[in-house]
Amino acid sequence: MKGQLRGAPRIVRVAAAQMGPIQVSDSRESCVQRLCALLHRAADQGATLVVFPELALTTFFPRWFVEDISMVDHYYERSMPSPATAPLFAAARDRNIGFSLGYAELTADGQRFNTQVLVDQTANVVAKYRKVHIPGHASHEPGRAFQHAERYYFSPSDEGFGVWSAFGGRVGMMICNDRRWPETYRELGLQGVELIVCGYNTPLNYIPDPSQDRLAGFHHALVMQAGAYQNGTFVVGVAKGGCEEGVDSLAESLIIAPSGEVLAKTVGNGDEVVVADCDLEWCKNYQNTLFDLDYYRRPEAYRRHIAQRGPSTKADGSPLR
Repeated sequence: MKGQLRGAPRIVRVAAAQMGPIQVSDSRESCVQRLCALLHRAADQGATLVVFPELALTTFFPRWFVEDISMVDHYYERSMPSPATAPLFAAARDRNIGFSLGYAELTADGQRFNTQVLVDQTANVVAKYRKVHIPGHASHEPGRAFQHAERYYFSPSDEGFGVWSAFGGRVGMMICNDRRWPETYRELGLQGVELIVCGYNTPLNYIPDPSQDRLAGFHHALVMQAGAYQNGTFVVGVAKGGCEEGVDSLAESLIIAPSGEVLAKTVGNGDEVVVADCDLEWCKNYQNTLFDLDYYRRPEAYRRHIAQRGPSTKADGSPLR
């Protein structure tokens, strides 16, 4: 074990900038105005990094299905910064504050991704992450009250999970459903991550199994607190919550310490900013003791983890074919 605990403080004041709903009638420009207002509120509180939600520029359009996908091209960004988001980048530069932002990306060769960028305090894009764990379904399911057709509108990234030197530490990104998978945190943990930023849109009605609805907030916090603790990292999860186009979505944005403790949490489901001082040196107290991965991990015992995608038996115990 390394044994060395925290040294001189490396404090990043992080703001979780939660958004309320974005309706179909809301323009891209109005969304950017809201983001700028949240950024200024974060900067006024001394934040150096503000985290925005997943798909922060549009309504959550995968809740509808269209036969011709080109009909929703207007929801995607072809560049970042884009003309519509230029005011946000300008505000960040003026206030000397960085941010992460989630949006729908349409590449020059026609690929569609659920994407998040990390932008530094000079308004330069440090990194881009594309969502790996795409939930929902890929075809129309007319029996649903609303669709969750992310698998139709987005391709899963094959680039994996990255960690970048930024804001005086090691920063990683994930998006929404990624936060439910322990592999996400461990991939980042194996790269020495100290701060993970995550935006999400999470409906409170889980159509495949409504019995889970009452546990939405509990499960949301559970996975992020466990991921933070088991990898000795700060985790910041930020919602687009409230009732959007008739669909209620989880708010409960959180800033979580490497201990798994919640440092800050939003109280409403609209536009709101909460701030916490994140001393990145705190990560050493866990990464160099209980979760010294190099000292304790046994990858030779985890062969199924990579070689096998799903369980070797069905839920009823019968073998898979």
